[in-house]
Amino acid sequence: MKQSAKDDIIQSQMRPGVITRDGMLGEDRRNLCDILEADDAAVRRLGLTHAAIAARMRALRDAGARGLGLPIGALDHFEVRVDSVRGKLPCPFRHQGMFPKEFVEVRNVRSGEQAMFTELNMHLIEAHGFYEGLGSAYRQEPETLARVLEIVP
Repeated sequence: MKQSAKDDIIQSQMRPGVITRDGMLGEDRRNLCDILEADDAAVRRLGLTHAAIAARMRALRDAGARGLGLPIGALDHFEVRVDSVRGKLPCPFRHQGMFPKEFVEVRNVRSGEQAMFTELNMHLIEAHGFYEGLGSAYRQEPETLARVLEIVP
């Protein structure tokens, strides 16, 4: 897919030091449209939607928030810890609003696998289908999220 000038501007917001210290692209050299297209295809192969993935992430986050920074049992067999630090981050897609610097750690007690994501990750997935670039510190692999968080079509 050909990338527009608007997409170039959005992608420039994802570079290291603009919104976050390390950026949102990792070592991924693809253009933004190609990243979005590849992740959308992965989600479709799973029989899921970006909204369904984000909804499960948010449900676990909301359940874990009751722990006030301590791990808490959630949704039968998950352990969730929600922690926040001071500050907020903007959406690189120029979506209105600021997103708290909140970190969510989820451990699937049955499998022992873990996932870690942020409030901004949930927004980027739900609103934009963006899981961050390959090698990014907060890259969310759709397949991993589906497996660890037990998201089924």
